[in-house]
Amino acid sequence: MRDFKYIDLKECILKDNDGVAEEIRKLANDKNIFVWNLMSSPGAGKTTFIIRLLKRLSQDIKIGVIEGDVESTLDAEKIHAFNIPTVQLRTGGSCHLDAAMIKKAMDYLPLDELDVVIVENIGNLVCPAEFDIGADLQSMILSVPEGDDKAIKYPLMFSVCKALIVTKIDTLPCFDFDFEALEKNVRKLNHQIKIFPLSAKTGEGVEDFITFLMHEINSKIKR
Repeated sequence: MRDFKYIDLKECILKDNDGVAEEIRKLANDKNIFVWNLMSSPGAGKTTFIIRLLKRLSQDIKIGVIEGDVESTLDAEKIHAFNIPTVQLRTGGSCHLDAAMIKKAMDYLPLDELDVVIVENIGNLVCPAEFDIGADLQSMILSVPEGDDKAIKYPLMFSVCKALIVTKIDTLPCFDFDFEALEKNVRKLNHQIKIFPLSAKTGEGVEDFITFLMHEINSKIKR
């Protein structure tokens, strides 16, 4: 029997986070907004992929973006150049975005004018998977150069996502990447996950993901 006070900080933090995440869901529902959380490791190509989608979709739906970075505003500047409402979250060291950060960022977006808020989470395959940010869709990017073994090394990320986007397939000739092995390992963790091989650079496979994304969006919001 312990004779000292034991506090599970992770449990407390996640409990508090989940409460704020529910507030975000209510806000998004009230404003008729779809929230999409996009996660990956650093350099996987999140910003390039988002820009490809913005070019394709911004005429049809109104999109705002929340950019998460430990330092710099480079990605936010790239997104804002397309006249997209953008908020930069600079954590100064934190390896993930949590619900409180997202709620704060949403205060600076014109929510009444938006259909979709895209959250580009901080590049990390561990911490972001643990924090519910009130998103309607959780997805992740895995780039071909990272290898096909990441589901074994980072199982939680693959478990919590509804969609896995395998990017940079135009580089396949340069790498030993086994799609069959990747899918086998991913399906062990998540039977229902959708897998989309594509290249944000060439556009190959992007339309398949857009069809999926628009179905998810239209299943929620009324336009």
